[in-house]
Amino acid sequence: MEIEELSDLVRLHGKALYGFCYKLAGNKADTDDLYQETFLKAMELRYQMDANRNPKGFLISIAIRLRQNSRRKFAWRRRIAPAAAFDEAADKALWTNGVGAPEHAVLSNELRGTIQAAADSLNEKLKIPLYMHYTAEMSIEEIASALRIPPGTVKSRLHKARNTMKTILEADSR
Repeated sequence: MEIEELSDLVRLHGKALYGFCYKLAGNKADTDDLYQETFLKAMELRYQMDANRNPKGFLISIAIRLRQNSRRKFAWRRRIAPAAAFDEAADKALWTNGVGAPEHAVLSNELRGTIQAAADSLNEKLKIPLYMHYTAEMSIEEIASALRIPPGTVKSRLHKARNTMKTILEADSR
């Protein structure tokens, strides 16, 4: 694959990949870094990429592996020198989307935060396919190809993730 073809992939799948990176990273700064690193790695691996064999899945699998590597490095560094964590939930609670009454905006943000917290509480095996399906809008087959697992496993993980989130959200609403 040549650079021109890769730039076409950026135009075609860039928005979905950015949204997926945001779900993985959780904040804009880390999202931007992960997004850029993904395309830099894709530049290195462009000769392994085939435009006819799920390029979106290939890009998302690169993002997943880069995120896993950075989390592993971060955990290792934290064991050596622990650092104080920032509470971004408070910042998100202050942000409003400007639609409707202030009460509606607060309730909408609260619901969004509750759903995000439920999704974040899932383990990686359930969270990654869930984000790939709903954020990156990938099909079961594309997810299976990107994660190198059977489609049935993707379906069962999505089912388990939905049921787990349903249980968490029902418990929170009581």
